[in-house]
Amino acid sequence: MENTKSNGKEHPESIVDMTALSAAGDSLGADLIECPLCVGRGQLKRSEVLERLGMKDFARVAQLSAEEAFRMLLKKQKEDENAIWLKFESELTKRTNELSEKHRKELQGLETEKSGLKLRLTELQNNQEALLANTKESERLEAEKRLRNEISTLDGKIKDLEAAQKVSEQQRLLAVEQVKTELENKLQVERTKSADLNRNMQDYLLEISKLRDANNALEAEMSKIVRVGRREEVDFAEEARSWPGVWVSEKLKRYGDYILAYRDPSGSPTEPRIVLDNKDKDAISEVDLDKLVRDAKEQGTPVAIVLTKDESQLRQLDKDRRWSAKDGIWILRTTRQWLPRDLDILRSVLERMRTEGPDFLEKNAALAEQVRRSFVDIDEMEKELKKAAKAIDTAKILATNHKTRLQGLCDSALRKPAASTSDDQPSQLAI
Repeated sequence: MENTKSNGKEHPESIVDMTALSAAGDSLGADLIECPLCVGRGQLKRSEVLERLGMKDFARVAQLSAEEAFRMLLKKQKEDENAIWLKFESELTKRTNELSEKHRKELQGLETEKSGLKLRLTELQNNQEALLANTKESERLEAEKRLRNEISTLDGKIKDLEAAQKVSEQQRLLAVEQVKTELENKLQVERTKSADLNRNMQDYLLEISKLRDANNALEAEMSKIVRVGRREEVDFAEEARSWPGVWVSEKLKRYGDYILAYRDPSGSPTEPRIVLDNKDKDAISEVDLDKLVRDAKEQGTPVAIVLTKDESQLRQLDKDRRWSAKDGIWILRTTRQWLPRDLDILRSVLERMRTEGPDFLEKNAALAEQVRRSFVDIDEMEKELKKAAKAIDTAKILATNHKTRLQGLCDSALRKPAASTSDDQPSQLAI
């Protein structure tokens, strides 16, 4: 009978049986008999031998039990992961609803305040018109009485003023003649000076044109050696080094502008590192993205960032797919204003990539899609917040304008009685 095996391992019981049979065969000498179990075929399996002997294959039972336990453990782990994502989505929805409700209440409060100001303004206008009418009537009566008393005094003063006016007119004509003579002399002197200045100015213009040509030549030479955007990149590096927990390399000579990474507690950069490329142009193109992918592959980093100065430099396609993969490289399209916020969002993903390998997101396509949608949703939320802030500022400006207008109405109401008094004086003089 042949030795039997299970799961690639030889059982001790079979070895003991074979040893006993060989010893029995030696004792019996040359007398051979057929095996009662396999009937001389020598092809029985271990499970058949155990079944005929009334025993079970405990190793197979243990293996099946272990496989069932692992299956249940994986199922539980998947259910826990789904529960965590559901909790995250519910919390995100809750926070979004809270922010929307908060801004809606603020807008309602501003609308209520605006309505109250309108009502107060209407009441003040009505009260002011009534007060103005009463004031006009009393002022008119007092002005008529006062003007009658002043008319007689003004008649004498008018005669004195007419005589003084004639004398002052004669003096003015004499002074005008004197000033005219002096100005003509000064004008002649200034004309002489102007001619001299014109000659000097022509000389200066010739010298300035020569200096301008030399300056243009110098600027042309300098533009050949100065790299476009150098100052912008240096300013970004200084700003990024001030962010907590972020490590920035020195300016790269090739394959990107900078290398970004998070620092560990000792201050050393951790994996994965990120290639960053600054772009200050009207709009980025696919050529820029292809170059960034090549730079990331040369640097051996799975993540790359294309950084623009302003949101308008990103195409609509870039805004819709701010986090996407291209040729195995994950690209983040962002601006200098968004970059700190985007790095905070990606920090947990980068940690998982460091622990589970650069292909973590490729194995979890649903998570990568959720991250991409998160960027789009956060951008939309920021736009709505800007609209709400703009609406609040507009409401504040309207309230200020109403207040200024109300103050102007109050001031004009105080000036109108005096104006009515001055309008009545000429009519009394005509009488």
